Amino acid sequence: MIRTPEDLRAARSRLGLSAARLAAALRLGANGGRTVRRWESGEIAFSGPVALAIEAMLRDANV
Repeated sequence: MIRTPEDLRAARSRLGLSAARLAAALRLGANGGRTVRRWESGEIAFSGPVALAIEAMLRDANV
């Protein structure tokens, strides 16, 4: 389960995605890469639906 900024960073790494690519996959818009970096640094919190979406991406990718 993705609960912490460290979990999020590890999941992105397992998926082999840059912050910008993860943002694009989540349809975050033009500054999405910055948002992902802020989530990973703990500067801002990410929502439950974001965690669920990334967990689904991990399941689909079988990583």
